[in-house]
Order: sequence, then structure tokens, then C-alpha cells
Amino acid sequence: MKSILFLMIVAAAQAERNTGECKEMLQGYLTGQLASALGAYQVEALRREFKGFTDVIEKSMRDLKENVETKLKKIKDTSNSSAVYTRWGRKSCPASTDLVLSGYVGGSQYTHTGAAVEPLCLPRNPEWGDYRDGKDGYKAYIYGAEYETSDLSGKWLKVDDHDVPCAVCLVRNKSVVKMFPARKTCDKGWKLEYNGYLMAGHYNHNAGTSYTCVDSDPETLQGEHIDNNGYLFYMVEAMCGSLKCPPYVNGRDLVCAVCSLEN
Repeated sequence: MKSILFLMIVAAAQAERNTGECKEMLQGYLTGQLASALGAYQVEALRREFKGFTDVIEKSMRDLKENVETKLKKIKDTSNSSAVYTRWGRKSCPASTDLVLSGYVGGSQYTHTGAAVEPLCLPRNPEWGDYRDGKDGYKAYIYGAEYETSDLSGKWLKVDDHDVPCAVCLVRNKSVVKMFPARKTCDKGWKLEYNGYLMAGHYNHNAGTSYTCVDSDPETLQGEHIDNNGYLFYMVEAMCGSLKCPPYVNGRDLVCAVCSLEN
């Protein structure tokens, strides 16, 4: 498509040059060759008529060139537009996206007061710089993440204390990806990437956390079902007061949706 449009621009430019050359040649011919036969009046009338014709052709060629260049720019902007998001609680990405990496959720330990708040999607094939093995000195720490869903039922009870996977997804021809709390669908013009439940750390733990949209069909990492703790995911409930009820309901778990905006 780009090659065709490029050739059209070249052809338009060449036609524009050829039109100018033809105009000069015909004007010279009319002035020199016809002057003796038709007289100055007839030559001038033909010149004006020819100029009007060539002006129309030149305008049409300019319009065509501008139209092609506009379409080329739009195609370039669309093809280069993409966005990346993390799908928490799943090892894979939706079919309409490209998988960048499938990894492990990591974050700060839930009792650490100086903890970083956001979770990370850690790759399965880490690389290293300069290091010295062993816990030493003043450092920050990163732990694995677990579901804390023992008070729930069904699939959420089954994943309690299991480690949490994640996937980083590339969505093409989209300019924005955003998580919307308390929604499981997307507004008009937005495309649903996935939906789930809003999760965060326990309200009474020392470490700060961030609100995260965990997929509604959670997966777990392979390994034993051991309560190692680390970075913990709890459901988020609505609490009435400053939060308006209705429309919210006191003690009800909040859902979430991750949506992408089309160009």
C-alpha cells in the first residue's frame, strides 16, 4: 500500500513538471508559429484559453498530491501506534495481542514499611549485572506474589496462597490502554482487553500497595501450594461514607476492566 501511494506521488510530481513543460512549449508554438497566420488577437485568445485549461490541471495535480501525502501520513501514524499493558493473573495474552513476556508477579514484602508499592511482572529469564550473592547491606527487596483469597469460594478459593503469574501484552493500532475500576465492560470506542477483580494489599499491613486488575479467570504458577507470603493480593471492597452508596454497595467486591482506545 505504501509503495503504491509513493508511486502515485512520484507520478503526480512528474505530471506536474510535464504539464509546465507542455505549457511553455505550446505557448512558444502559439506565439511564434501561429502569429503570422491567425494574428495577434487569435493567438492571445488561444493563450488565455490554454492557460485556463492548464491552471485546472495544475490544481487537480496539487490536490491529488496533497491527498496522497495525507493518506500516507495517516497510514504511518496508524502503523506506528501501539500500547503495552500487563495482564495480571494470567500467563498469556488475548488472541488479538502479541505476547511480550510471560513471567512472575513480584513486589515488596507485606510487612516492610519502606516498601515499593507497585507490583512488577518479572521475566522468566533474568539477566544480571555486577553482584555479590547473599543478603547484605542496605537494600530493597523483591518477593514473589500470592493470592490471599481464603474467604472466597469457587475458583478464587482454589488459587488461595498460590503464586501469581503475569503476561506483558502488546496491542497494535491502539493509542491508549487504561484500567477502569468498578467496570467490567468498556465504553463506546474502547475495546475490552480483559476484565477481572480489583485487588490490593491488606488494609492493616505495613507495606503500601497499588490497585491492580487481576484477571477474572486466574491462573497460578507451577509449584507447591505453600503459604510463603510476600506481595499479597486481596479483594477490594467498597466502604460507604465519603464513597457514595448508592451507586456503590457497602462491602461489595469491586470489579475492573482493562480497555484500549482505537485510533
